[in-house]
Amino acid sequence: MRINKKLGIIITLGAMVSICAAAASSKQATVQYVNLKVLPKNISTKDLQGIMVDDFQDGLGVTCSFCHANAKDGHGLDFASDAKPEKEIARVMMRMTLKINKKYFKQKHPVIGSDALTVSCNTCHKGEAFPEGGPEQK
Repeated sequence: MRINKKLGIIITLGAMVSICAAAASSKQATVQYVNLKVLPKNISTKDLQGIMVDDFQDGLGVTCSFCHANAKDGHGLDFASDAKPEKEIARVMMRMTLKINKKYFKQKHPVIGSDALTVSCNTCHKGEAFPEGGPEQK
């Protein structure tokens, strides 16, 4: 009888741990980003980070503070702010690459960050914030 009682306790504890783990993973809050004007409003954190790192940091050789203003409290960056003109330039460039991919490479629904893009930030920038021949090099 003691073995059956111990086995019952172990099974009950295992079930409780499994239920708690499942509940915790299903309750992860969905992050709502604000002031997204080109990227989808329901973009996942993983996809957004991928775009910011793979497309912008790698493609332009810049960090977040290149486009994003400092937070008013002095701690970190204010990602929603449009205070820096580079952020709007980035939006214009994203729209341009989407339009080029759609028009010239017949991609019906091109998506920033997709491996299917033929033209991306890196096409012109090649790891430089200002592509060769840009206004700052004249």
